[in-house]
Amino acid sequence: MKETRYFYVPNAAQTSSLPDEEASHAVRVLRLQPGDEVVLMDGVGSFYQAEITLAASHRCCYSIKAVLPQQPQWPGRLHLAMAPTKMMDRVEWMLEKATEIGFDELSLLDCRFSERRVVKTQRLERIAVAAMKQSRKAWKPVINEMMPFAQFIATHAQGRRYIAHCYDEVPRANLFSQLCQPSPLGPDATVLIGPEGDFSIEEVRQAVAAGFVSVDLGSSRLRTETAALAAVMMMQLANSNINQK
Repeated sequence: MKETRYFYVPNAAQTSSLPDEEASHAVRVLRLQPGDEVVLMDGVGSFYQAEITLAASHRCCYSIKAVLPQQPQWPGRLHLAMAPTKMMDRVEWMLEKATEIGFDELSLLDCRFSERRVVKTQRLERIAVAAMKQSRKAWKPVINEMMPFAQFIATHAQGRRYIAHCYDEVPRANLFSQLCQPSPLGPDATVLIGPEGDFSIEEVRQAVAAGFVSVDLGSSRLRTETAALAAVMMMQLANSNINQK
């Protein structure tokens, strides 16, 4: 049985050719030919059964045969906001695995103790697309440009909001327990993860004053990318439980 090939094509219904990078992979690597069937993913909730109509050296065209709207796999919007690590490969690993698990949005925070204050998101976009195709997700996570911490907490006031940290001076609840409790704020959830040196105590207090709930991720002390992935997994598991009720 021939393996089904998936391609990321934004606005797939409004165009008839694969993006350049996808076209190169289809023609030069996979050697697809006219008549071959593929599945297109628009990243915003739909798959498309399509047939290749032209496979040239730098161009690959298709004809859509059927539209396959997908149902969301979890309720609400799962938003992770984290301070990127000094070594970007750790953020890239986290993003790949978080996309496979399933979440909706990644924001990058510039915090007091941040080790990295500039991030080029183009590579992160490519990693998210590859993970989306690998895991057959119908939605591509939104990746936002880096934003100052204070600006982020002032402009994100919807849904349930949590800040994970390690300070004993600020009482903490367990994130997973909080996520599993019914909330009048609905299923949308945002979790903030700090840099390797943690948020500053002033940042934690600022977030709590803005309505974020102070939480921990358990008894283990985790590296930034591990904490971020754990937070995504907790959001996903909690929302999956909500969806099954």
